[in-house]
Amino acid sequence: MRIDIPRFMIAAPASGSGKTTIAVGLMAALAATEAVQGFKVGPDYIDPMYHTAATGRPSRNLDTWMAPPEAVLAACARALRGTEIAVIEGVMGLFDGFDGKSEAGSSAEVARLLAAPVILVLDVSKMARSAAAIALGCRLFDPALNIAGVICNRVAGPAHAEMVKDALAAVGLPVLGCIPKSAALAVPERHLGLHTAVERQAEVETFLRAAAALMAAEVDLARLREIARSAPTLEIPPDPFTSPLLAGEGPGVRSLSTVAQEAPVRIAVARDEAFCFYYQDNLDLLSLAGAEVVFFSPLRDPALPAGVSGIYLGGGYPELYAAQLAANRPLRRTIRVAAAAGMPIYAECGGLMYLTEGIVDGSGAVHPMVGLVPGRSRLAGRLTMGYRIVTATQDSLLLRAGEQVRGHEFHYSEWIDRPADVPWAYHMAPRQGNVAQPEGYARDGLLASYVHLHFGGRPQLANRFVAACRRWQAGQGNL
Repeated sequence: MRIDIPRFMIAAPASGSGKTTIAVGLMAALAATEAVQGFKVGPDYIDPMYHTAATGRPSRNLDTWMAPPEAVLAACARALRGTEIAVIEGVMGLFDGFDGKSEAGSSAEVARLLAAPVILVLDVSKMARSAAAIALGCRLFDPALNIAGVICNRVAGPAHAEMVKDALAAVGLPVLGCIPKSAALAVPERHLGLHTAVERQAEVETFLRAAAALMAAEVDLARLREIARSAPTLEIPPDPFTSPLLAGEGPGVRSLSTVAQEAPVRIAVARDEAFCFYYQDNLDLLSLAGAEVVFFSPLRDPALPAGVSGIYLGGGYPELYAAQLAANRPLRRTIRVAAAAGMPIYAECGGLMYLTEGIVDGSGAVHPMVGLVPGRSRLAGRLTMGYRIVTATQDSLLLRAGEQVRGHEFHYSEWIDRPADVPWAYHMAPRQGNVAQPEGYARDGLLASYVHLHFGGRPQLANRFVAACRRWQAGQGNL
């Protein structure tokens, strides 16, 4: 497959430079006249929600550490169908990734993989001529990277803008725009980063209008489109998910040619303010494997959607909605009944918290939850975040004993009061030190863990989940 879609990446030398605001503003400005597809480098769950709100199309994560390059390219190709331009938001600093030894998982690696020109966002609030030294350093650090222009952010005024432009002109980098400081573009933050677009829909619309208007006024969009069109044609290898490489996966796992001839199996996916951390590619791959994804709200719905044969509980902020989740007793009871009947259930992070016996909120009050996972969860005084490598300790809904997969953790809570004999799902390789840690819970058709998995890293995961749901449907019928 060939990709001829114009594209560019918004990146920065460091976090906090304003690349999210500028990327989202540019998506909104461009979406006024063309079909825009947003992407986010790395494992972030929140920024893609703003991309989706700005473009009207689900944003995708491009993570070259959790998924192999061919899977990242395939995900990009699937998302770009029917679009006219792609805007890719980087992660952290341009060269920051899994470790300090390489560019693995970094914005730079993704930009090279997609042959995407890079627009560097520089926070010039405390500098002028030094901005040129930073931009030149980024260009020289990896000559294979195409740094095609600069957007200066937090500019104090016209005189400051001219000084920065003069300095950057001396190193041959065009300035595409100078963005003034603007309180209207501040996005409120909380303990896990930005507030989600799901929570702030009215505010988000106001923010998007302001950001789009500012980018249209201050950025040379015509020049930006020219740079995007300069990206060369990409030759994409066959999609590793759609190729017939999943043979030998056991009963119920079919090739996609067979799946296409079957009625889809319905999987209920929790989605509301409390559960909103998902990789869109996971949902896409479940659909490709033969699932019909149907959404429900654990905050509001008294029952699961009709006719479902599996449940997917993603991450989010259940700790902030613990009282409301506890008050929805009918749904908690329905999920317990489904689990008792053997329905496959997969839970990540916030989903794990919801399946425990209770959530302890910041005041110490205990709110009862579903009660399928022994123990409780509570807010901790520190953030647990980072890439993880896990090895399955037993056969489970998604993995076979001994299989290894990569994932990501991002939470401020901890799982407490766990019995000594809890059936662990994984051994988690330490980022530092030498001791592997037990992680997650696996019993019968239930798999729950703090680790978010990207199905693109192992295409069998989506296929196995759907196959398990199909077997349950065949044997149990609907609840």
